[in-house]
Amino acid sequence: MKRRRPRKHGPAETGLTALRRGGVVNAAVGVCPAVPGSAPTLSGAAIPRYTRRLLIPQVMPLATGLGAGSAGRDAYEIAVRQIEQHLLPPELGLPPTTVWSYGSVHHPETFAYPAFTIEATYRRPVRVKWINDLRDPATGRFLPHLLPVDPTLHWANPPGGAQGRDSRPAFPGDCPPGPYRGPVPIVTHLHGMARMGQESDGYPEAWYLPAATDIPEGYAATGTFYDYYQRTSPLGDLWEPGAAVFQYPNDQRAATLWYHDHTLGITRLNLYAGPVGFYLLRGGPDDLPQGVLPGPAPRPGDRPGARVYEIPLLIQDRSFNDDGSLFYPASRGLAPELADVYIPKGDIPPIWVPEFFGDVIVVNGRPWPYLEVEQRRYRFRILNGSASRFLILKMDNGLPFWQIGSDGGFLPSPVERGTLLLAPAERADVIVDFSGVRAGAELVLLNLGPDAPFTGGPQTAADPATTGQVMQFRVVPATGADASTPPHRLDLPRLAPLGDAALVRQVSLNDLSSALRPDAGLSVAALGTLEPPPRSRAARPLFWHDPITENPALGSTEVWEIYNFTVDAHPIHVHEVHFAIVDRQPFDGAPRPPEAGEEGRKDTVVALPFEITRIKMVFESPGRFVWHCHILEHEDNEMMRPYQIGSTPDDIPGR
Repeated sequence: MKRRRPRKHGPAETGLTALRRGGVVNAAVGVCPAVPGSAPTLSGAAIPRYTRRLLIPQVMPLATGLGAGSAGRDAYEIAVRQIEQHLLPPELGLPPTTVWSYGSVHHPETFAYPAFTIEATYRRPVRVKWINDLRDPATGRFLPHLLPVDPTLHWANPPGGAQGRDSRPAFPGDCPPGPYRGPVPIVTHLHGMARMGQESDGYPEAWYLPAATDIPEGYAATGTFYDYYQRTSPLGDLWEPGAAVFQYPNDQRAATLWYHDHTLGITRLNLYAGPVGFYLLRGGPDDLPQGVLPGPAPRPGDRPGARVYEIPLLIQDRSFNDDGSLFYPASRGLAPELADVYIPKGDIPPIWVPEFFGDVIVVNGRPWPYLEVEQRRYRFRILNGSASRFLILKMDNGLPFWQIGSDGGFLPSPVERGTLLLAPAERADVIVDFSGVRAGAELVLLNLGPDAPFTGGPQTAADPATTGQVMQFRVVPATGADASTPPHRLDLPRLAPLGDAALVRQVSLNDLSSALRPDAGLSVAALGTLEPPPRSRAARPLFWHDPITENPALGSTEVWEIYNFTVDAHPIHVHEVHFAIVDRQPFDGAPRPPEAGEEGRKDTVVALPFEITRIKMVFESPGRFVWHCHILEHEDNEMMRPYQIGSTPDDIPGR
């Protein structure tokens, strides 16, 4: 399954010059419609850096419906809407950028990118009515996607109707179809929540369209599993057109979680458009008493400019056009001589790209912001929310990060680190001590990760003038005493062992090139298993529609051996569980222990090329869930598989 490296898409490398000259040549039908340009018209280098303050997400207000307050439960009514927001610095004189955002339907002012933070408490359930409100507020008509949707993937596919939804559609003729422009499906996943009901996980086929006035006749308004979960969920009677109601138990370790869309085949685009937010779970035996760590965090009702010392940082890469709009490639961009490999004549999706790297680093929705920090300790909840980009973070003056937590909560003990590697979807809970930095100093948070797929080996660092910089810290005198505990003296909560594994399961990561022209690059990324003996270490790629191969028993403990047969690293996310990283082992080498900062519980793990990555986990809730690569371009083109915990119900779709 080793492939030739495909073209990697970013603003500096689109490969579309020849295509823009005249369209896709096809001998059978003449000339297909011209491929749209696929390069951003605003260079990241032209955007001023460190001219605007960091935007600190506020706290999402509670709702009063959905049984709020009863049985010790919090409730929210949160919609996704299209808004205008000034992402780019005002010096450019550009209009606001159109983005999508989560927000409280009862508080219109809360719609912002990134979304407001949901503050949750241990063992106090949270119930959310998630609403797809991507429609025109004046007419009720649906709003099409802001970005180019490739309809040739195995995706939600509303035009397929009840029989063809959640499928890879077929297209007549020889010319590649244009982007889908119909109503947009969404379904929200709370990334990092464990032990919840399957109906609340945001299953990729549980999507739903907005309750718009003009849904085309014959379109499916919901995904296959939306109907099933509405029928089987204890909250199904609260679901309604354009909405679903999920409940989160919050009976796990205190941790940094986040929420985002998870719709089959268009997650990369829906998340890129803007709807994403933090979900911070606090309290319980696996948290620390108030005052031990730097704080406070943002609180409900905070006035603008309120002093906070615990700050979430969402780091993403984006690209922009010179009208202020978001840029994302509108074509795969193969050379004209390879045009015959495009679907429907060939096997390469015409719009989907294998990876995307923007030329602008955006932190909490603003390119290259600055933050005034006092001479004291700060706690940062850092999330890599990029689609493909791995980050290697470092302070330009060598100031260390004290990592105290990762995806699944606190580490066994604090770890002093000079750099932080964060794959897409990974989180790091860190303390940075500015008390020894002189007032007036300006520090820059650097990114040493590549502007290309991460391999784990030596690579050229990101462009030092653009994507090699993240944000600036401006140090000012402290306004008061810092009562938090120095990080090296912290006594973190004990981490309970997972116990012995009853089963070792082998799974694989695979890249498949075009069957027609291998030099055209990646056709599809896939998960899978290994072929049975005697074909030792032979990959068996599988796709979304293939029968389930991972079916752990309820309550069982398993070790998964993830064989990466590709040339790139992949961040692998398993829904519904937190796992321990056991070790990593080159195919022909010796095992080595987890890296610094990986000793706690995780939900996303970096699987390096030509290595076996072992993770151990306990499966405590029955139901249908997924595991996948969190490079979103890969996830959207088959690098995701369903798995079943416990027995499979007789009435489950596609059994």
